Amino acid sequence: MTLKTLIVDDEPLARKVLREELESIADVEIVGEADDGPTALARIAKDQPDLVLLDLQMPVMGGLDVVRSLKGGARVPAIVIVTAYDQFALQAFEAGAVDYLLKPVGHVRLAEALERVKRLSGRETVDRLAKLQDIADPAAGPRKRRIVGRAGQEFFLLNADEIHAFQAEGDLVRIITANRTYEATQTLKTLEERLHDCGFRRIHRNAMVNVDHVRKMSALSSQRWLITLANGQEFVASKRQARSVRELLHW
Repeated sequence: MTLKTLIVDDEPLARKVLREELESIADVEIVGEADDGPTALARIAKDQPDLVLLDLQMPVMGGLDVVRSLKGGARVPAIVIVTAYDQFALQAFEAGAVDYLLKPVGHVRLAEALERVKRLSGRETVDRLAKLQDIADPAAGPRKRRIVGRAGQEFFLLNADEIHAFQAEGDLVRIITANRTYEATQTLKTLEERLHDCGFRRIHRNAMVNVDHVRKMSALSSQRWLITLANGQEFVASKRQARSVRELLHW
């Protein structure tokens, strides 16, 4: 499958670097470039690319606005975000991006993203966009909420109910699941606000747990409790903080 690809970035050097990388990858046809959102939309309508490599920070119209403007179109290309900012991953995935790459993009990581796009036919891409919009829709319910986790240069959409806990160390927030740890793209405070109605409770200024994965609570003293999760992870909580967990568990 040959991917007809449009490069969208307001920086000429960034477009040049992407073009050179793409020219070394088989089955890629570069159909054009655009340096802002309105031009990108016009080129998408005219050239009907299979893939758009899209920067987020652009004048006039940002990358996310470009993606949202594609909804309802007769043919939706696959969108891969290429940006220097990791904090917009959640919004990009919810808007319908297939992948999210951080600049400078390495050859291997770019090739992986293109392979991911190739596995999606045009129909599957449209279905994926619709599915992601359902997830982002508050009417879908709190248990449908997704969190973006980063592992190396890759970003993953995680279901809230598969996350066991969040643990902060300075500015770094780790997402703990049953078998793997990711880096969060949001602060612990922001995550607490987003997930409070999904069964997550703050048990420490640096930790928040999913009560659905609490397996044991043991009193360490009159003022402290040891909370053990299903994956064996342990956290120490104060009596006051542990109370909110017990109440949610109906203990």
